[in-house]
Amino acid sequence: MALVLYNRERQVLEFVTQYVQRHGFAPTLIEIANGLELNAASTIHEHIERLINKGYLKKTPGSERGIEVITDRVKSTAAETAIELPVLGYIAAGSPLEPHTDPNYYQSVPASMLNAKKPGYILQVKGASLIEEGIRDGDFVIVQHQSEAKSGDLVVAVLPNGLATLKRIFFEKDRIRLEPANAAMTPIYATHVKIQGKVVAVFRRFS
Repeated sequence: MALVLYNRERQVLEFVTQYVQRHGFAPTLIEIANGLELNAASTIHEHIERLINKGYLKKTPGSERGIEVITDRVKSTAAETAIELPVLGYIAAGSPLEPHTDPNYYQSVPASMLNAKKPGYILQVKGASLIEEGIRDGDFVIVQHQSEAKSGDLVVAVLPNGLATLKRIFFEKDRIRLEPANAAMTPIYATHVKIQGKVVAVFRRFS
């Protein structure tokens, strides 16, 4: 049975793999933390240990860089059953934007990321309102089609004015709160919104 790779683990593995492809050696914990804009190298160490336990990385003792990618394992994961999802443009993690419906192109993603009965799509994040959750401007989110959500879900919400935003949704007594993950930003409040999907994964392309 395939071991689940959680979003942050997948981001760390992608960063390490692409770094090795560019430089010929693995990044240090600090380089990974800086590349993913995370504050603590200790947090990266925890993700690295999990990736080692799951067979994606192995330790190389006596080296500051100390890890090696298990290429066959990574290739096997990349080759698992994939589906093509439409990339529909930008979604605001900041001020709301007009929603897109026409695909710019299609992107292959592991089928295991989505419920087969709820097809999805991909949006590119624009803005910094979710930076404290590690979701940066330019990242991509995989969204599963659904019109309902529970409090705390990260959703694509269309406001009464027709603009769309990416926020965590909370249902309060007489209103809906769309909460950013950025201390410099304030929530958006509405009496009703249209939910166009729930975020199930985040990925990033490293230059």
